[in-house]
Amino acid sequence: MITTTSAVPGQSQRRAGRLVDRPEPGRRWPEALAVAAGTLLITWQGSRLGRWIVDDAAITFAYARSIDEGHGPVQQPGAEPVEGYSNPAWLALLVVGRRLGLFDRGAWFGVPDLVLFPKLLAVLCAAGILLATAAAARPLVTRVWAATGLAGVLLAANSSFVAWMFSGLENPLYALLAAVLAAVLVRAVAQDTLLTRRTAVTCGLLALGAALTRPDGAVLAGAYPLLLLTRLRRPALPGLLRAAAYGIGAFVLPYALFLVLRRAEFGRWVPNTAVAKAQQLPDLAAFARTSGELLSFTGWPVVLLTVAVCAVAATRPGRPGPAVLAAVLVPLGLTLFAFGVLDPDWMGLYRFATPVWALGTMALALATVALADRSAPRRRVLLAAAVAASTVFSVVAQKESADAFRDKPTLSLCTVVKRHGVLFNEQADRLGIGDASLLTPSLGGTLLTSKLKVHDLAGLTEPRIADYLAAGDIKGLQTYALDELRPTFVHATDAWAEKTGMKKSLLTAKGYLPLYRTSDGGGAWVRAEAVRRPEQLPAARAWTRQVLPTAVSPGERQECGTQLTPGLTAAGAHWS
Repeated sequence: MITTTSAVPGQSQRRAGRLVDRPEPGRRWPEALAVAAGTLLITWQGSRLGRWIVDDAAITFAYARSIDEGHGPVQQPGAEPVEGYSNPAWLALLVVGRRLGLFDRGAWFGVPDLVLFPKLLAVLCAAGILLATAAAARPLVTRVWAATGLAGVLLAANSSFVAWMFSGLENPLYALLAAVLAAVLVRAVAQDTLLTRRTAVTCGLLALGAALTRPDGAVLAGAYPLLLLTRLRRPALPGLLRAAAYGIGAFVLPYALFLVLRRAEFGRWVPNTAVAKAQQLPDLAAFARTSGELLSFTGWPVVLLTVAVCAVAATRPGRPGPAVLAAVLVPLGLTLFAFGVLDPDWMGLYRFATPVWALGTMALALATVALADRSAPRRRVLLAAAVAASTVFSVVAQKESADAFRDKPTLSLCTVVKRHGVLFNEQADRLGIGDASLLTPSLGGTLLTSKLKVHDLAGLTEPRIADYLAAGDIKGLQTYALDELRPTFVHATDAWAEKTGMKKSLLTAKGYLPLYRTSDGGGAWVRAEAVRRPEQLPAARAWTRQVLPTAVSPGERQECGTQLTPGLTAAGAHWS
């Protein structure tokens, strides 16, 4: 039996051949302070985006409302069940929040809970990521607080991480699950418990949570089996196979059940959103270009420093060593691979990279502090200076894109509420149209506030439109949308007007009249036969031209009422 002990408070000890944490009472307060300080710093950076919530997040908000009110997984009451979301785990958190009266119920201190609740979840997830970093660092380094604090500073300095953590989307939960998985793997390797059933099942379930948070989160199911390969030795083969079976089974069995239930409920093996987006695997050149852009955004000094520090830490005697670092680098590589194969995202600022930032930061923080523990004071100063300089360079390199994003963030919930939900509510009233419908690609805020029946031109919540888009059958899409659905109103942004052909010539031929048009062919149209008060059409057009310029609500200027409910008017949206 190994009985070596550490003389350093907070270090680990070996008992019965297993490395275990032995923190002294009262020694955890520096770690707690580092977690709190890092969380506050990340939260402060997030607060600079004001009340901004990206509109795509509101699609999930609408589904949470429908489920909580007993209508099922539908975008609006009475609609057919469609999996128009790709984040069921995040959706579940929103449903629980709504059931508890914390979400989609009104306002907290004058701020809508549609804004505050998902941002509060983001704060909790940020704290969880730093707690996971501390847990990973505890068996490896003496200065756990330093690793945790460094991770907090690096994450707060990353504008992409901050923006998408506080966007209202599922990114915080995905990043948290990835970080916790890495921490479990690090501790399992450090404590020689990698082959235990508990570790295997825990890793499988964490990967399952990631896959239910985002479809590409399924790549993390490979982290545990791949790490087992580093232990591949003939004498250990039975134990490795048994552990792999537990880990893979903990992921595959419940995930297979989920897929069967999805197929039974929605008639598809994948989310309808995946069909609409028609994701294709890129070639090697596209993968290299996408990954290279991400690393360039980070700042090459930080990237090179991370590689160098991890390499030195892995080769020098003592901890963390190559096996422990692999426990972070394997899930990091998997999430980087997932980012590289996904099609570039229109929302900008590397939305799909959030888990990459969390894991990359953990790797750099653990390796840096581990090296500092084993270095002379002079070398520690040089290491600290290198980290500080590369971080400053990264902040400066990101400043232009970060400032541009804060000034004009990706399409906000309130912009869509005003330009589409409220606008078409008002137009239906002004033109005397009852029982109206709307075809639009701008969905989130519209679903929350429109009293019209909404059809999704982007196909996220419309299976047949998704199929037409996936097949590239634009003619079929046009026939289905305008001859079968026959929406009262049609709205298309410039990009979607170009993609689907919803322009003047087609819509005029189908009996639609313009309400407003944009320079590139987009705009809004109303079906002529539905207008019960034709004499009101000029006034309706004039009102639209007057209010549209005031409908954009970026960042801190976002304001569209404290309660977003169907039938919201211009007065209720604080817009006139």
